[in-house]
Amino acid sequence: MMKQAGILPILMILAFILGCVDGAAVDEDFEVGSHVEDWRDEIIYQVMVDRFANGDRSNDFNVDPVSEAAYHGGDWQGLIDRLDYFEELGVTALWISPVVKNVEEDAGFASYHGYWAQDFTSVNPHFGDLAKLREFVNACHARNPPIKVILDVVVNHIGQLFYYDINRNGQPDEWLTGSATSSPLSRATEWDPDFDSRGVQAFTSMGESGSAPIRWVYMPEISRTPPMPEEFQNPDWYNRMGRVTVWGREKDACLTEGVITREEADNAGSWRDLPACEAYVTLQETRGDFPGGLKDLDTTLPEVRQALFKVFADWIEKADFDGFRIDTVKHVEHEFFQYFCPQIRQFAHSLGKENFFMFGEVFDGYDPLLGSYTHDDELDSLFYFSQKFAIDGVFKYNGPTSGLEDLYQQRLANYSRTSKPNGPVGADGASLVPTQLLVNFLDNHDLPRFLYDFEDIDALHAALFYQFTIDGLPCLYYGTEQEFDGGNDPANREDMWKSGYATDGPTFRHVQKLTALRRDYAPLRRGDFTIRWSTDHVADEQDAGIYAFEREYKGERILVVINAHGSHAARTSATDTGGGEMTVGFPAGTRLVNVFEDADPNDEAVVSGNQTVNIVVPARGGKVFVAR
Repeated sequence: MMKQAGILPILMILAFILGCVDGAAVDEDFEVGSHVEDWRDEIIYQVMVDRFANGDRSNDFNVDPVSEAAYHGGDWQGLIDRLDYFEELGVTALWISPVVKNVEEDAGFASYHGYWAQDFTSVNPHFGDLAKLREFVNACHARNPPIKVILDVVVNHIGQLFYYDINRNGQPDEWLTGSATSSPLSRATEWDPDFDSRGVQAFTSMGESGSAPIRWVYMPEISRTPPMPEEFQNPDWYNRMGRVTVWGREKDACLTEGVITREEADNAGSWRDLPACEAYVTLQETRGDFPGGLKDLDTTLPEVRQALFKVFADWIEKADFDGFRIDTVKHVEHEFFQYFCPQIRQFAHSLGKENFFMFGEVFDGYDPLLGSYTHDDELDSLFYFSQKFAIDGVFKYNGPTSGLEDLYQQRLANYSRTSKPNGPVGADGASLVPTQLLVNFLDNHDLPRFLYDFEDIDALHAALFYQFTIDGLPCLYYGTEQEFDGGNDPANREDMWKSGYATDGPTFRHVQKLTALRRDYAPLRRGDFTIRWSTDHVADEQDAGIYAFEREYKGERILVVINAHGSHAARTSATDTGGGEMTVGFPAGTRLVNVFEDADPNDEAVVSGNQTVNIVVPARGGKVFVAR
């Protein structure tokens, strides 16, 4: 259905009325409980609700499936209708996009993704009502084994619901600054002005006149009205410093602002080597508006922290979610999470949810930054961006596998190895720590897909093999199993129904085999991790492309060997370059058999008397060996 200007306001009013009915139509039999035995057993599937399946045409208002920037009609009923698909693929947990009511549209783009909150307490009517959300979660939990549901939440910002009245004329304006003769012209806007550490300043032709007042907008036809709950309408709850401008030009920005000198800039290898510059970048990232006009909450205020805890704790109770994926984590100060995470854990525990799981998005490849959010009772885990970039380097661009080992060693230094009160526990009741729970991914909604600029299905299969056998939780972005290849947002948010939800394609079958392997062999889910081989070689050396590791759990040991090289078979030895063969933890004489079905006949090996083994793996191949 195309957008119809005359019908839209009526539909929005109707949706509002239905949303109000939700509160009265509470399911008396709805219960909240714990559905997770051990998060290490889970395989997460990230689904963008609007783009997955349209199960209820009655909520298709303001839908334009032709436009990549519009709502396309996916909803919670569509997810219910496709639970068999998830189960056949082998995923055990669904991470769904945010459920809260959003600003309907902004600057020609719709809020189908869910990251532009307008009302933290109401559901997005495009996806259904509260009763339908509960029906979806209940249907997931009724599966055997239960499918867990992880909710995407945003604590950093709200949608673009106010503008900065910089010229104090009571309306949102845009203008050009600069001069064609002295400097390039640039656009200035009261919706999304540039960062100012003093706060966005008002000014006229007479000069500056103090902090720019903010003006809430009232456009109910597109849900652009002051935020709810009502306390979020307090102007003091926002940082009001304007949008982040430093990305991609950190050192230049610090120079321009006088944070560092030219000499300091020239002598430093990276802006992260300059403490003053790093502090300024962090100031912008944690206090500035997210570009696009998303207004930054002042999460340093106790009352803001308490309000955010309250609205998201309420969603656990209303819809029985099993965990949170938390958006834009690096844009929020650590102290917020030191408050929020323990509070959420304690609240979930009080409801009988004894294994609530929180992982966050730090969209950055700098591993120490990612790890910093797992200390001091903060997050249980992170979306492992640094590894995503390392995987691309090895499996797409023929980088050395020693880079994967280097990153693993950083994990032990950067991420917390301390358990958290009321945090995740394993099947044996022992506490789990962040180094055991990192969320491994290849594709997501913010990056071009793996196949976008590298259309090599064998490389994708090898990277998936790595993702599903290493330490941590694998997370599959919807459509990867269908070989989607979209570029940057919104091209990477394709309609799933165009695939026909096929279950016979080579990549779907490949993922199926990997999920079954994890299900059948506990060490691949819960086992300790020991690297047995990595290499700097990337050419025609014997071991070029080899990465091997062992995983051991309760006396059961598994050996995984991967060849990331794209053009030749490789082996676990370096006798051609003066090295030896690979040492393993299995006793001498152990017969090892590959249990991952592939076309290569080299499926057996015997451990030598000095506990070494020489295994050959074809290009882009992987093998999983057990003792027989």
